[in-house]
Amino acid sequence: MTARSRDAEATRSKILTTARTQFGECGFERTTIRSIASAAGVDPALVMHYFGTKAQLFAEAAELDITFPDLSAVAPERVADVLLPLFVSVWGPQGPFLPLLRAATTNRAAADALLAVFTDKVTPALAAVAPDRSAERAALVGSQLIGIAVARNVLALPPLTGMDDETLIEWLRPVLAHYLSDAAPDRP
Repeated sequence: MTARSRDAEATRSKILTTARTQFGECGFERTTIRSIASAAGVDPALVMHYFGTKAQLFAEAAELDITFPDLSAVAPERVADVLLPLFVSVWGPQGPFLPLLRAATTNRAAADALLAVFTDKVTPALAAVAPDRSAERAALVGSQLIGIAVARNVLALPPLTGMDDETLIEWLRPVLAHYLSDAAPDRP
């Protein structure tokens, strides 16, 4: 690899990181190519060179590559112990999930990217521990985690922002276990 290609990769990565931050803080509509370029210390034309359009940059910035652990050997009552540290690492102030979550409320591409994480990653991972109706159970777990992420990191609800991760896991352990292992309601 040449020095020029390493520099190009570093520049592209810096632009993408800056874009994720700005999209998360300002949303899609208020973020501009110029503001991203300025914060990344590059010319706006370089942003366009690497990403084409603002929409294409956003689509790439919204991609999340999360590797879920194999949950097949995890008891439902311990799933929170495995999932919560992973989610806290990606939805926290420095994680890639929070900007996407903020943007998803106003941008369909971000909402679709967030939905893809749950359909492509969360649902298959939880199917290993769900006795039946895994898609419904995964949706309930996902909604619980998204709700906590919004309350803790977007709204900054004081009881949740002041709570350490271990205490949060203790509170959520029985809730997630309920969703994953209790009998599903009878269908009408």
